[in-house]
Amino acid sequence: MSSKMWSILLGVVTLASLSAACTPSVTTVSGTHAPVTVCSGALIFADDFYDLDLEKWQHENTLSGGGNWEFQYYNNNRTNSFADNGVLYIRPSLTSDQFGENFLSSGNLNIEGGAPADRCTNPQWFGCERTGSPDNVLNPIKSARLRTVNSFSFRYGRVEVRARMPAGDWLWPAIWLMPAYNSYGTWPASGEIDLVESRGNRHMFSNGLHIGTQEAGSTLHYGPYPALNGWERAHWLRRNPAGYDRAFHQYQLEWTPDFIRFSIDNVELGRVTPPNGGFWEFGGFNHHNVENPWRFGSKMAPFDQKFYLIMNVAVGGTNGFFPDGVANPTPKPWWNGSPTASTDFWRARNNWLPTWNLNINDGRDASLQVDYVRIWAL
Repeated sequence: MSSKMWSILLGVVTLASLSAACTPSVTTVSGTHAPVTVCSGALIFADDFYDLDLEKWQHENTLSGGGNWEFQYYNNNRTNSFADNGVLYIRPSLTSDQFGENFLSSGNLNIEGGAPADRCTNPQWFGCERTGSPDNVLNPIKSARLRTVNSFSFRYGRVEVRARMPAGDWLWPAIWLMPAYNSYGTWPASGEIDLVESRGNRHMFSNGLHIGTQEAGSTLHYGPYPALNGWERAHWLRRNPAGYDRAFHQYQLEWTPDFIRFSIDNVELGRVTPPNGGFWEFGGFNHHNVENPWRFGSKMAPFDQKFYLIMNVAVGGTNGFFPDGVANPTPKPWWNGSPTASTDFWRARNNWLPTWNLNINDGRDASLQVDYVRIWAL
């Protein structure tokens, strides 16, 4: 038999063995970086950040403040997001470094760009154009939010992100997932999966508990509309006296057709196994005179559709994630009902800016550092 015939025969045998080894998975995927075939247990998305692959990660470009009137301007800039030596850094900086201090209280900032990658990604809440005033300064912080909205979405799987949280007063890092298609309607009807959130304050206490760098949490958001959100029944915290900013930890999600489980360093943090009535029953929504948006879905609805991954560092905000009345070495400079929260925050920069250590080691203390992202099929 000729060598060519041998190679063809060998290829057929190899293909046959590969197909036999591939057990189909309940995991489904889509996006430019999604595998064509999904085999049970296979690694279906990964990044070790030896470079910043902008085909995998799309930047938000918006002033919208995440819907919480946060103080950051998300942009695509290597000051705020970069990969170095196998680690992704999401790093805050001062808007005034680029535009000058006077611009914050008098300038007009229009961030709509002509190139596809420069388009404003969220026009809501004055997200594409703002004008600063002395009472309402422009977003004083620049930061980054990266997401796989075009490149990779998945339904069911196992997620592991090895990351180190940032330290610095009023920093709000998050690694989370949002629905690709809002199959059950706008937020929170289609759900939100928060793999980890933390706060950068090193010495912040609320009711005697350290709620800064020593606390990390995971949360599910779900409900028929924003005022009816069952997150409190799916919210877990774990305290680490060493601080989540001092070392890398593994933040893990197991998401199946039967349950959702969060873990940190292979130790379970919390899980939800919804009853037959699904998240409608689990959230206690059946006592309200409102239609169940998930009545045509499975018991995991809204968490039975594809989600994409997001990583960001936010700053401040008025939604209560930083409660009023916390004990901190320097007082919280704004209150959550203030119409001038951004200005109040900026005027107190001599208090919080030194805690960020931006001038030491390229500001890496204040950066969310991500060693790797890995997602496997069930």
